[in-house]
Amino acid sequence: MEHKICLPDYKNCIANLPNSILKKFGVETVGETLPLLDKYLDKNYKNIVVLLLDGMGINIIENNLDKDGFFRSHFVGEYSSVFPPTTVAATTSIMSGLMPNEHCWLGWDCYYPKEDKNVTVFLNLIQGTKEQAADYFIPFKYTPYEPVVDRLNRNGKHAYTASPFEEPFPSEFEEICNRIEELCKSDEEKYIYAYWEQPDGIMHKEGCYCQKSKDVLRSLERRVEALCENLEDTLLIITADHGHMDSDGECILDYPTITECLKCDFSIEPRALNFYVKEGKEEQFENEFNKFFGEKFLLYTREQVIEKQLFGTGTNHTEFSGMVGDYLAIAISDLSIYNTYKEKAEFIGVHAGLTEEEMRIPLIVVELEK
Repeated sequence: MEHKICLPDYKNCIANLPNSILKKFGVETVGETLPLLDKYLDKNYKNIVVLLLDGMGINIIENNLDKDGFFRSHFVGEYSSVFPPTTVAATTSIMSGLMPNEHCWLGWDCYYPKEDKNVTVFLNLIQGTKEQAADYFIPFKYTPYEPVVDRLNRNGKHAYTASPFEEPFPSEFEEICNRIEELCKSDEEKYIYAYWEQPDGIMHKEGCYCQKSKDVLRSLERRVEALCENLEDTLLIITADHGHMDSDGECILDYPTITECLKCDFSIEPRALNFYVKEGKEEQFENEFNKFFGEKFLLYTREQVIEKQLFGTGTNHTEFSGMVGDYLAIAISDLSIYNTYKEKAEFIGVHAGLTEEEMRIPLIVVELEK
């Protein structure tokens, strides 16, 4: 199957959405706003809720949900994820209003030059292990950012989260919805950012279009529709961090003429791979990688990546150049590359490449009047 390349649109992307929220509450923005959303925010709803369902891209809702169902009937337009279209990069963008080149939370695993380590970002583990990377949180030490919720509260506004990773740590989607409903009852104007890890989790394991994934999506849709019956004076914005696609996998260990050129394992993502290449091995690496994967991946040097502004058009973070790698390989097909055979065997649904399936995300808006 041929896949169409889709570049991020940094004037119409997930990093713009939180800047619209900041502007709405009269707080200084850190980037451009999202025009698609601004027109809804001009209306004075007491509650503004953003609910992010991980992995629920345009192709996922079009292929798994009924056209006249709750989500698709409230669809108001599509916009872009960031690059790479993956949870670490994109949720950090919707939480901060920054592009990936600005916040440097680039992917599931990142190389931190000052530590000389590949670190699993959200977990602060040495990549591929259960070993703590340090007795401090490496990503926050070198690439800290201020969440929009904190920025709003610091400026005297009211903002809350409903996420498994923040207090009170709801562990079920039912608890997420209950927290949203409870928060919306108070009288003050407020912003609520909510996150849930599905359908991404089920699609990684089972694939994007199987019955199990459809069932999870339809269950989420039913629960959100039920939530809306108990809300008023609320603007509910439902979106995704990235899309998803089914993929074949290769393990880099099967390509010794490539691995012998490398200083360390690649990081970021299996569809956005950064390579650190031994001095004098650059030509061999380029030739061998393109020989095996040239039709499936784009291979760029660090300089080309920075010139193309793939990770964003804002000012590059001081750590960015060192984290990108000497080379970056970006998937433009249904092939992913893993560091280990174990990883290769674990995933069916994937994301983080430059295909339409991965990059296009929905803006779903439900207006609940008084």
